[in-house]
Amino acid sequence: MKAEVGDRLVVESNRVDAAPRQGEIVEVRGADGGPPYVVTWSDGHEGLVYPGADAHVVPGQH
Repeated sequence: MKAEVGDRLVVESNRVDAAPRQGEIVEVRGADGGPPYVVTWSDGHEGLVYPGADAHVVPGQH
């Protein structure tokens, strides 16, 4: 997985009735765009994320 600042991280839910979690990548700490990422989630919380297999990156406006 590779990302740039401004891309969106989408983490799919493992429950049918739950929406995916989405946030903006504000810092890339891994080499060559790899994880971990600092993400500001849509609810305003910010955290360091090592995305799993249930996550994907949506390119942002660069």
